Amino acid sequence: MHWSKLFIPTLRENPAEAEVVSHQLLLRAGYIRQLSAGIYSYLFLAQRSLRKIEQIVREEMDAIGAQEMLLPALHPAELWQESGRWGVMGDNMFRLKDRWGRDHCLGMTHEEVMTAIARGEMRSYKQLPQLWYQIQNKFRDEPRPKSGLLRVRQFLMKDSYSFDIDAAGLDVSYQKHHRAYGRIFQRCGLDYIVVEAHSGAMGGSQSHEFMVVSDAGEDFVAICKSCGYSANLEKAVSRPSAPQAADPVGNLTPEEFHTPGRKTIADVAAFTNLPETSQMKSLVMVADGKGVLALLRGDHQLSETKFASAVGASEVRPAHPEEMRKWLGADAGSLGPVGVNGLRVVADCALEGRRNMIAGANRDDHHLRNVTPGEDFQAEFHDLRQAAVGDGCATCGAPLDLRKTVEVGHIFKLGYKYSESMGLRVLNAEGAEVPVIMGSYGIGIERILSAAVEQRHDADGMALPAAIAPFVVVVTPVNSGEPAQRRAAEEIYQTCLALGLDALLDDRDERPGVKFKDADLVGIPFRITVGKKLAQGIVELVERHGKKLTEVPVAEAAAAVKSRVSELAT
Repeated sequence: MHWSKLFIPTLRENPAEAEVVSHQLLLRAGYIRQLSAGIYSYLFLAQRSLRKIEQIVREEMDAIGAQEMLLPALHPAELWQESGRWGVMGDNMFRLKDRWGRDHCLGMTHEEVMTAIARGEMRSYKQLPQLWYQIQNKFRDEPRPKSGLLRVRQFLMKDSYSFDIDAAGLDVSYQKHHRAYGRIFQRCGLDYIVVEAHSGAMGGSQSHEFMVVSDAGEDFVAICKSCGYSANLEKAVSRPSAPQAADPVGNLTPEEFHTPGRKTIADVAAFTNLPETSQMKSLVMVADGKGVLALLRGDHQLSETKFASAVGASEVRPAHPEEMRKWLGADAGSLGPVGVNGLRVVADCALEGRRNMIAGANRDDHHLRNVTPGEDFQAEFHDLRQAAVGDGCATCGAPLDLRKTVEVGHIFKLGYKYSESMGLRVLNAEGAEVPVIMGSYGIGIERILSAAVEQRHDADGMALPAAIAPFVVVVTPVNSGEPAQRRAAEEIYQTCLALGLDALLDDRDERPGVKFKDADLVGIPFRITVGKKLAQGIVELVERHGKKLTEVPVAEAAAAVKSRVSELAT
């Protein structure tokens, strides 16, 4: 293609609304334009890159025997009501009514639709296993769209689903996807990590996230560089740091004392001259409509995900002030576990074995000293806390590192959640009717592009991997008006096409600096510059990532790019 004929609306300055690098550069390079909050139009360059990503995904999914489908984006409410997720998804789901007043939604994901197809067609274990996938628009009524394509309300997703007769079969399907995802992200040029994750509203027994380390990310992962353990922060298990002060010894009796105006853990620590690790943090939560008191060490933070899992709740939230006073008789800042009746009490494992700590007295502006778990109150002990910097790895004890990441893929073992709720059953080898076990596997197509930009950019723009760049090579005559340069550039361009290279000829009547800046900005991996050394039979080959420049004979320029692309792909 000739640049002069293309619509590539580049910008010289960063748009004011763009905060993260990928958002800035995708706007500046003319890849995307915003229609409204969280909704983007993909222009010519973005569409070429996204199509290449989709093709890589298709090739790897087809290689594991998955079959591509395309399902509706508009779903009747009844399907989601069958699975129990119509209410669980809350305001995140786009909901609408048709002309007859029937409820519908825009699909956030397609577990329900895929399950409905399977239950209508599958009768015997002989039809299993099945792997089905699609690449489809998804919709999420994101309350705070931001970061360009990283948090949006409409997005492209590859979602696939496995159907097996038993857990052993699901293990095989899960591992097939795990390996396929690794190949996909490698081919897309991403440096990624795989971490244990929480299944959330998807349900199921096991899940892993494929993450790209980036400051633009909103997920934190805990990584042990010593043994390789890694997990999403909401799932990570760790060894807490030791308390800053030893507990007082002896069987001491709880003793109330006045703490006027001291509402926070830090306030009480300063008032008592005891560290935060000597205090209990009391959080009143509501789990599926019921009050629960959650207890942690004063310096620890509650993981709502772990809490929900510990109490077996699908929806959790902090209690409202009036609920706290109704259940415990005091306001936040003075709450504690001693004397609590009618509320379930759960405590983090870091409190197990502790003695003579400080806790709220359930009386405003009062606390208790000498509170001992298991003696002065009873509680269920669970892992409730978020891992923190300074914690030790639960596996080997080495220090954990916390990193910000972007999620590009997520795989789930759904188990029987959907087959049980929606009646997907087949006959097994013994003739008995049994539920089908399922898995679900997602990849964010736009997120791969954004993550690649986040990982590979410099002050001049993007440096995209050849596999997903809109063009692999741009041929740039320094002076398009000079006949010899124009002819040589055209010949090199045609040779590139003949070799199967996705090539672009920059035939614009622009200054060389403008051409070079635009090529660097839009992220084309290779540039062949036809300039003054053409008289010596030489052109310049510039590799965008690292700005490596070499001189090559005119006749060998296209082949040199082809060879380098092959090297990078291995």
